[in-house]
Amino acid sequence: MKKIIVPTDFSSCAGNAMNFAVQSAKILPAEVTLLHSFEVKGNVYADYMGVNREFNRSMLSDAQEKLDLLKKNIEQTEALTVDTVISTKSLNEAIEETVKDTNAHLVVMGTLGASGIKEKLWGSRTSAYIGNTDVPVMVVPNEYEWKKPQKILLATNHFEKDPAILDFLFELAGLYMAQVQVVVFSDETFDKARKFVERNNEIPLYEKFLKEEYNEKTIITSHICGEGFEKALQEFISENDIDILTMVTYQRNFWESIFHPSKTKRMSYHTNIPLLAIPIIKN
Repeated sequence: MKKIIVPTDFSSCAGNAMNFAVQSAKILPAEVTLLHSFEVKGNVYADYMGVNREFNRSMLSDAQEKLDLLKKNIEQTEALTVDTVISTKSLNEAIEETVKDTNAHLVVMGTLGASGIKEKLWGSRTSAYIGNTDVPVMVVPNEYEWKKPQKILLATNHFEKDPAILDFLFELAGLYMAQVQVVVFSDETFDKARKFVERNNEIPLYEKFLKEEYNEKTIITSHICGEGFEKALQEFISENDIDILTMVTYQRNFWESIFHPSKTKRMSYHTNIPLLAIPIIKN
């Protein structure tokens, strides 16, 4: 856990995610790279007249000044190493390029939820990046106030055993010195009784596997039920004082994304605590 990328548009939402990344970097420890993406656009006539060139030059200069100021403030107050990157590509392309160039291990992004048009716009940009990357993404709600994580919850119905997923989760939990809990969800409306029984029987076996594989004797696994995934999960999080929710993202084709939208992306709009999305890497 050596490199953390934080995309920023200099909003309070991005600033809150940056603070989460900075405070985490002091614990892990890690270096922070602040990334601003300004996608250059124009047309032939405006480019010929110099209008777009001057506008783009002004915007990039202003962005660099803001990044330099953030870098200076963090390095002076938090004693961290901070890098800055400005990209003229789309947000997703800029993040992917920066992740590759820096060999980053984590991307931290802010979200405003889904309460209004502005919130949906920024939330959709964060949500769009989830599931389209090979790097774990930490989504930080705008209203979340930093505190050192003590409980990390893995929500899964697939009983993950992939080391690429679990190694990252347990390494992060170890660095935070946080307890890992696991929750499996059954839908009271759509899941058949057989599916409920199968999951109920598999939970203790999965707990045993995790305890033995990662030498974690304090892992707790739970089976929750309800008529809606988001609601049941939010209630569990509130009742058990969970600090970080972890979910696994799966690459989906076009039709799958329409008829079976990602639960991880949906939760990125509704979660009140940081959401860690760990991608499945397909060979």
